[in-house]
Amino acid sequence: MNTSGSSRWLAILTGGLLWLTSTVAAAQNSIESVRAWPSPDKTRIVFDLGQQADYSYFTLYGSDPLRLVIDFNNTALNANLSELGDASLLVNLVRTSSPKKAGDTRIVIELAEKSDPQIFTLPANESYPDRLVVDLPGKSVERSGPAKSIAELKDRKVTIAIDAGHGGDDPGSIGPRGTYEKNVVLKIARALASMINDDPGMQAYLIRSGDYYVDLNERPQKAWQAKADFFVSIHADAFRTPQPRGGSVWVLSKRRADSEVGRWLEGTERKSALLGGAESIIRDTGHEPFLAQTLLDMSMDSSIAGAYSASRHIISEMSRITKMHKTEPQAASFAVLKSPDKPSILVETGFISNPDEERLLNSNGHQQKLARAIYNGVRQYFINNPLDNTLLANQESIEYVVKSGDSLSVLAERYGTTVNAIKRENNLTSSMLRIGQKLTIPR
Repeated sequence: MNTSGSSRWLAILTGGLLWLTSTVAAAQNSIESVRAWPSPDKTRIVFDLGQQADYSYFTLYGSDPLRLVIDFNNTALNANLSELGDASLLVNLVRTSSPKKAGDTRIVIELAEKSDPQIFTLPANESYPDRLVVDLPGKSVERSGPAKSIAELKDRKVTIAIDAGHGGDDPGSIGPRGTYEKNVVLKIARALASMINDDPGMQAYLIRSGDYYVDLNERPQKAWQAKADFFVSIHADAFRTPQPRGGSVWVLSKRRADSEVGRWLEGTERKSALLGGAESIIRDTGHEPFLAQTLLDMSMDSSIAGAYSASRHIISEMSRITKMHKTEPQAASFAVLKSPDKPSILVETGFISNPDEERLLNSNGHQQKLARAIYNGVRQYFINNPLDNTLLANQESIEYVVKSGDSLSVLAERYGTTVNAIKRENNLTSSMLRIGQKLTIPR
């Protein structure tokens, strides 16, 4: 046996393996996809990478156009950047430029106005790879449809903050047929906002008016900034098996949920925060630290009591149009319900993981019925618990225009009066109504 020859081949093989190992270790990172999510107050741009980003950035705000420049070290670009700025009022263009050195990628974001960027990395999880998140504060879309800006909200109306769960990078639960929870609940939220805005004594503020993510702790904070009197978060339930079905209404618990479904939902909320880019799950909102602990506890207890009362009204209304998974308000420690200054509830409109309920939740007719049930329940709560100096409390009568599906009995129940009182106020001799007919509805 030629030992010298064997040693030589072993050395060559070992050297080759070492070369291959070092080549793999030095392999470039890569940008695999880029997504942009404009919202009313910021644009979020997310870079999906093969591994954790090694980056630096700087701004060029003394030149035209205004630019944010991000350098990805030792990184290749495998993603399409076209059309990324088309939907944002803040971002005009996302493009590449000559990098500092070979093997790097330089991304240039051209802006319509100056913005103080907030840039952070997120680790890979079961749903997403490593990410670099770029948040650019500034007006990025117009609030459309039933959505109102804070400046458009009027004093003396009861203000309802409506929170459509999930959004943007966080689809929420996904049904067997691929239905995204974030899309269903936004449609229900917008229908609810439209109904509330049609009420002369109420107005709606949509926390999320489009397909973008709002951090969990920003949602109640936005409601506080809008001076909302009530907060309702809308979701579609899910479970690990397809059998559970039915709606439910949740209020804040100061301890962890008792039920298995409640613990499942609490875990889902934490996952939602990570998908959406939140760095923490629970932190104090801006106004809470200024309250003495005793007053805070008293205020929180009052808000929870109000939430329980409103929940019972909503459960009563929902049970008329859909199966209820729970017929009593449920309690869990959800971050979005932790405002001490207003009743806050979370409505699960059904189990999207159940094939039959997924089909119902996709139905516009069912979405409208769910929105109407929530509206009726919230309104009845404020009829029974009127807020001083609000139009809803002070109104002797309401001017109403008849819509499709209305009847005297429905209107009487909705507005806390009687059929005979409406007929008497409007000199009606018949119970028949026509679309477009104007009615005066007495308190």
